[in-house]
Amino acid sequence: MNFKNTYPSFLLMIALFAVISCISPVQSTQKAPNILIAIADDQSYPHTGIYGFAEIQTPGFDFVAQNGSLFHNAFVAAPQCSPSRAAMLTGKNIWELEEAGTHASNFPKKFKVFTEVLAAQGYFVGYTGKPWGPGNWKISGREQNPVGKEFNRHQLESPPTKGIRPNNYVENFRDFYRQKEEGSPFVFWYGAHEPHRDYEYETGVKSGKNLEAVEVPKFLPDTPVVRNDILDYILEIEHFDKHLYEMIQFLKEKGELGNTFILVTADNGMPFPYAKANLQEFGTHVPLAIAMPNGVKGKTVDDPVGLIDLAPTLMELVGLTDAMNTTGKSLLPVLTQEQHPLHRPYVLTGRERHTHARPDNLGYPARAIRTPQFLYVHHFKPNRWPQGDPVPKNPENDQRNLVKGFKTLYPGYHDVDASPSKDVVMVMKDSLYFEWSFAKRPAEQLYDIQKDPYCTQNVASLPEYKAALSQLKQQLFRDLEEQGDPRVKDSPVFDSYPRYSSMRNFSGFNKSGQYNPAFAQ
Repeated sequence: MNFKNTYPSFLLMIALFAVISCISPVQSTQKAPNILIAIADDQSYPHTGIYGFAEIQTPGFDFVAQNGSLFHNAFVAAPQCSPSRAAMLTGKNIWELEEAGTHASNFPKKFKVFTEVLAAQGYFVGYTGKPWGPGNWKISGREQNPVGKEFNRHQLESPPTKGIRPNNYVENFRDFYRQKEEGSPFVFWYGAHEPHRDYEYETGVKSGKNLEAVEVPKFLPDTPVVRNDILDYILEIEHFDKHLYEMIQFLKEKGELGNTFILVTADNGMPFPYAKANLQEFGTHVPLAIAMPNGVKGKTVDDPVGLIDLAPTLMELVGLTDAMNTTGKSLLPVLTQEQHPLHRPYVLTGRERHTHARPDNLGYPARAIRTPQFLYVHHFKPNRWPQGDPVPKNPENDQRNLVKGFKTLYPGYHDVDASPSKDVVMVMKDSLYFEWSFAKRPAEQLYDIQKDPYCTQNVASLPEYKAALSQLKQQLFRDLEEQGDPRVKDSPVFDSYPRYSSMRNFSGFNKSGQYNPAFAQ
């Protein structure tokens, strides 16, 4: 169906939907809402200006929050790029998505995504920057990346730093807008490559940011190197936000802003030790702001929400609630009512393989449940190294690299992105920083988030938390069983799924793009 050719029918559908739901956000706009999804690559909560984080300016994110809802407890489905993005697109948890539930694999065509549903309804769909990935979407028979048609033709003549990609995101958005039919609604996926590593060291300070003012998370050592690394990360977030702000201004100029649903978030947490690729807070807890036609403005939301809620929200937004089978829950009551019922009491998250970081290309399977007070993490294979196997160090090379400056001292723990902060922690072998980041973990971890937002105190063994741990574990496993998680049935099928990105010289199975027959089912 095409919106232009069936305009009266579409209005009738919207009118009927408004009567049924009593909260339709499009009932007075008289046309289908546009949709802009802006996703930073590796950004943790609370790293935006409106959340109050020091030394950062994010007028784009702040504008969306001020003109819509600002979420304080939003969580990705996985602390890694491609499974997190697959979960957003499908509205399902990663253990429901087969190969798409692990990093850098493929995306089975049988899993419906909101972009293709909306394209079939007459929406013009496209993206700039990073779409679903890394991974191989072609091998499953898809005709294009799951997020739509690519718009990456325009490049910056001079990127602000060596670490920032030359993609001219806002000009590519303008190009996308010019190519759509006049009057047709659009879905645009703005996937920045920032603040993904690498960063150009000390560019944050050189831009005028205050090294002393930066806030260092408790799980990282407070050193000048780490502070500089965080400022460089902040600078890249601002680059992402600058393009978002210009897109918002462009929509305003075109008279489209008031009829556009805008969501701004990240695919996982910051690329630092004990953050990205971890189910602890700074790996899964992300910024989220949503503004929409006829939605409430200036609202703050403390309910736990998951980014698997995006797909069902968009389906309800356009009156297609039966078009997708999702595990997520629509956010429209939250976005359209000053006082809303509790959205959900908890969210679930999980992870499987991240990089090729262990012999036989094994992953690190874990699942978690997060309530307003607690985070419970269950590790299915606690005998494995959580961030990849260590490799014996070479003291001579370590010393040589230290003299040169903070390079990777020796290979190992590859699930943590190489960085100056990683180098600092890797030499602090007897510290809690090293233990949090790299050491093996017990099967169960429990954190009292209200007392310990940085997840530095595992209280799972304390008697006063016994009842809470038992209840959370039961709820987690009940949901996992209902959703058909193979790990609950002790199935190793996730370890069989292929990895299409580069492989390392670990022993055992290490064939890129192939299924590991030892774990296939």
